This record gives sequence, C-alpha cells and structure tokens, in this order.
Amino acid sequence: MKAPESGKTPPVPGAGQASAKPGADDGRIGLRANLRHIGALVRRCALQIKQDPESMMDALLMPIVFTLLFVYVFGGAIGGGGGGASRHQYVQYLIPGMMGMMSMSIAMAVGTGINEDFRKGVMDRFRSMPIARSSVLIAKSLVEVGRMLVAIVVLLAVGLLCGFEVNGHWLGMLGAVGLTALFGASLLWIFILVGLSMETAQAVQGISFLVLMPLQFGSSVFVSTDTMPGWLEAFTKVNPLTHVADSARGLMLGQGAVAGPVMWTVIWSVGLTLVTAPFAIAKFRKKV
Repeated sequence: MKAPESGKTPPVPGAGQASAKPGADDGRIGLRANLRHIGALVRRCALQIKQDPESMMDALLMPIVFTLLFVYVFGGAIGGGGGGASRHQYVQYLIPGMMGMMSMSIAMAVGTGINEDFRKGVMDRFRSMPIARSSVLIAKSLVEVGRMLVAIVVLLAVGLLCGFEVNGHWLGMLGAVGLTALFGASLLWIFILVGLSMETAQAVQGISFLVLMPLQFGSSVFVSTDTMPGWLEAFTKVNPLTHVADSARGLMLGQGAVAGPVMWTVIWSVGLTLVTAPFAIAKFRKKV
C-alpha cells in the first residue's frame, strides 16, 4: 500500500465540486433552487412582519377607516339623500368597488419598502448570496399579495357589519377576491419599478400618490360614472380600476355585465405584468 505523501492533506470527497458550485451556477440557478430561495425570502419577510406588527397597520386599519368614512360621512349624500335606505344601497355599491382600491393602496407600499432596503444596505447582503436576483422581487410580491388579501378580508368583514349583503353569491365573492388579487399583483411591478427609480422613499410616496389618486377617484369605485362630465367619463371607461370595480360588483351582487369587465381586468393585469415586470427585474439586477 502506498503511503500518503507527507505535507499533503487527503482531499475531502466532493470538496472540489462544492467550491466550484457557486461559480458554476452563477446565472444558471435551477427552478428547484429558485423556488427554495423564494420560500426562504418569503419566510424572512413574514418574520419581519411578526417582529414589526406595525407594518400591517395599513392593511388592517385602512379598510376600516375608508369604509366608515364613505359609508357614514358621505353615504347618505352620495346615496341620494334618503337616509338609512340610501346608505344601505350605497354600501352594496361601495364595498365591491373598494376591493380594487385596497389592492392598489397596498401595492404602493412595496415601492417604498424596496427603496428603503437599498438605503439601509439590505440589498448588499443579497448581492453576496448565490441567489437569483428575481427571487427577491418575487418573494416581496408574494408577501404583498398576502397583505392585500388580509386587507380585502378586513374590508369585507367591516362591510358585512355595515349592512353589505352577499345574497348567496359566495362563489362570486371568492372569484372577485381572486381577480382583485391578480390585478393588485400586476400593480406591484409598477411600484417596484418606481421604488427602484427614485432616490428617496419620500419621492416614491409622492410619485405613487400622483398615480394613485386620479385612478381611484376617476373611476366607478365610489360613484357611478354617469354623474361625471363627459371628458372624465371617457377617462373612467379606460381606467383599469373601473373594470376591477365593475367585475367585483357583477360577481358579488349578480348585477350588471360580468364577462366584459372580467375580460378587461385580466387583460390589464397580464399586460401590466408583461410590460413592467421585465423592466423592474432588469433595473433591480443593474442596481445590485
């Protein structure tokens, strides 16, 4: 038997392959590893929410505040000035429409969050890890979709307490929730791109509100578009938030057209994702 040469340590099986793996896999991370990375990053974000419950305040309180504000402050006047009866009718109109508004408001927060992550150096840690750059954005998107669903559930619960009636359209309500989440997920990529493009979180918030307010109030979320001037009514007809609101009303109440608004909501959702997601991922890879 040949004795090992002095001064040399016997090689550890697989050590060479392990040391070469990060370099070999750079830019070629497999699907299974990518899914594992996404799961780990989702757990990280969930733990951050657990350690900082205040980060869920917008998802928990915003539906309550806006519902009570519009139902009890504006409901009587917007509903036709008929007191309790008109307020009850307005609740039926308002709650489905506000589902789209909640998804848009929650989506706005992701831009501020990712901007602060770069400012605080969190992304510097991800830069040194052998993970797919897109997994960071996908994980953030999944967590924000979860926050949207929480906000929508709170909105529906408050709406039921205020007199909203499903009238047996439970499957339609589930369909409306899923459609709203799909639309909200497409908006996430827009606000991610804004967060990556602006220098400060304050700038992100300012730009996001400039986008948010006209879309929310220039839609059928709060009032019927028939009461608006012609030029504004023309804008509401192409506003994606109008399609989301009309889809939710058709599915949850069984009133009005359903196929058209649902089709346009899906088209807007898929189109926004296909257009903005590649730009957001490319911008993120460039920054990290």
